[in-house]
Amino acid sequence: MRLTVNERAYDVDAPPHHTLLEVLRERLSLTGTKLVCDRGECGACTVLLDGVPAYACLTLAAACAGQAITTVEGLPALGGGGGVLHPLQAAFIRHDAVQCGFCTPGQLVAGAALLARTSSPTDDEILAAMSGNLCRCGTYPKIVAAIRDAGAEMAARGGEAPGG
Repeated sequence: MRLTVNERAYDVDAPPHHTLLEVLRERLSLTGTKLVCDRGECGACTVLLDGVPAYACLTLAAACAGQAITTVEGLPALGGGGGVLHPLQAAFIRHDAVQCGFCTPGQLVAGAALLARTSSPTDDEILAAMSGNLCRCGTYPKIVAAIRDAGAEMAARGGEAPGG
């Protein structure tokens, strides 16, 4: 199958029952997408499929052919590329929104999808968009603050969300 991941095409030989998570981690060595619950309950494996958040642990890789797949490793490209962090990644660092780190890739990807839709989300919109991503460390207030801050930064630099 041919998959486009982080704007790069890959020809992947994988059994038809392999999930996108398995292919990303085991075949493409993109280990930023985390295997935590493997049941679609935690959101740590969240990726973007054509800009829409999806759980990679529940998605068959073969079903993703022809779609643009973005993992946490691809977020800098959405933020303008050139080796610069996506504004949300930088905001997570500023706001200390990372604790153990297991949920962070999924949180970043889901947050980036929200900011691609609107750079000025309300706290209620942030909470709704992030509701599928669990943080066992309880860093939710810092995550919300980081998303709000990244959105404000993106709005200040022209109102366009990266990738939006």
